[in-house]
Amino acid sequence: MDLQEVLKLLELMENHGLDEVEVEQGGTRIRLKKSSPVVAPAPVIVQAPHAAPAHAAAPAAPAAAPAEDKNIARILSPMVGTFYRAASPDAEPFVNVGDTVNAEQVVCIIEAMKVMNEIKAETDGEVVEVLVENGESVEYGQPLYTVRRPDAAK
Repeated sequence: MDLQEVLKLLELMENHGLDEVEVEQGGTRIRLKKSSPVVAPAPVIVQAPHAAPAHAAAPAAPAAAPAEDKNIARILSPMVGTFYRAASPDAEPFVNVGDTVNAEQVVCIIEAMKVMNEIKAETDGEVVEVLVENGESVEYGQPLYTVRRPDAAK
């Protein structure tokens, strides 16, 4: 299956409002699934046993201080793959710190299984920070960018 066939499948998904499609052709199977917004699970309170070992490490405080500000949004990776800031090595990055983005704007590409996936901002605002280096591996849900929403200026 070549890139053109994958692009046709993506177009089919968009035109028919499909969230997922799976095709098998000539022994090759491909499954495409739209990413859904990442919702953090509710915290679970676990009571420690009475005889907890003295060397048990306390959970690390999340490095998510900017996310606590309601005017700061994070663009998260919807998949595992390789992060690219530009469409090709010699192209300009999709966005830089200080750029204004809209929700439908492509901000990067994540390569997964030889497929280049365009990642959209999914929020309006100004790019505050790029959190990942070009060519670096990313995990599902990993923050890629921080964005200051437009209502932050009020």
